Amino acid sequence: MGDDFRRDGLDGLDRDKVAKAYARWAPVYDLVFGTVFERGRKAAIAAVEATGGGRILEVGVGTGISLPDYKRTNRLFGVDISEPMLRKAQERVVAQKLDNVEVLSVMDATKLAFPDGWFDVVVAQYVITAVPNPEGTLDEFLRVVKPGGEIILVNHIGAESGPRKIFETAFAPLARKLGWRPEFPWDRLRHWVERARGVHFIERRPMPPLGHFSLIRFGKDAAAPQMQAAQ
Repeated sequence: MGDDFRRDGLDGLDRDKVAKAYARWAPVYDLVFGTVFERGRKAAIAAVEATGGGRILEVGVGTGISLPDYKRTNRLFGVDISEPMLRKAQERVVAQKLDNVEVLSVMDATKLAFPDGWFDVVVAQYVITAVPNPEGTLDEFLRVVKPGGEIILVNHIGAESGPRKIFETAFAPLARKLGWRPEFPWDRLRHWVERARGVHFIERRPMPPLGHFSLIRFGKDAAAPQMQAAQ
């Protein structure tokens, strides 16, 4: 029952709360988080390029801070729940002449308006802890990535014990008002892999300096069964 409770988004996050939170962050997001999240962003993009790139979906593209760092040979599609964040991304695309960015669109990560198996790689940086339905979101990533493709995440993973776990648990109610879950456990991702069909775990790599964030990679099996689009 506990997992179902969380998957339904009833642990304090919902779509409207998240959208409103990130609308507030939009004007200052790059200034506040640009440096903090830089290593994770660079690691995620390096992981994308190591796959050979291709047609890339970045979910939670935000202000588009990552977009200039991809090779121009990639075809980039960016979606986000926040229209104010996407306006910043569009300004960046125009200012930096990023002609390899094909789509920037407001979209619910659990209802992606793309065909099955459309992308070579799906990237989500600092997203999974900030969506009401993490498992449903991952299901949708798996649907739109092609067989043999990858899902690449960068995310904070909650501590399993010790002072950091105590702090994350205490901070959680405030963090939800700001738009994320600080206590998100690794077991949620592990259980998703065990439940989902046609996906395998590739790696979890802690990011410096303290390892609070991790680069996480999943692969879609080459013979994965076709999934149905979310209704």
